[in-house]
Amino acid sequence: MIEALKTNWKLFAIASLTLGLAPFTPTPHIWDKILWIRGGAVGMQPIDWFDFLMHGAPWFLLIISGALNLIYRKPKTA
Repeated sequence: MIEALKTNWKLFAIASLTLGLAPFTPTPHIWDKILWIRGGAVGMQPIDWFDFLMHGAPWFLLIISGALNLIYRKPKTA
């Protein structure tokens, strides 16, 4: 499981830049959701939270993958 998360970082990066940001105009969708939540999430319905989780999942996986790659680096051979 950890190895799959470590090696699929390119897939997570592509998913983050496409699915994680779509729709792109006028601002990325995930950014609007983050600002809405920072503003107190007034008026957010369950579908909005689900939407936030779906657009945020690729970013979460990318962050986890990056952290695992930093933690479990292979030692350099001389």
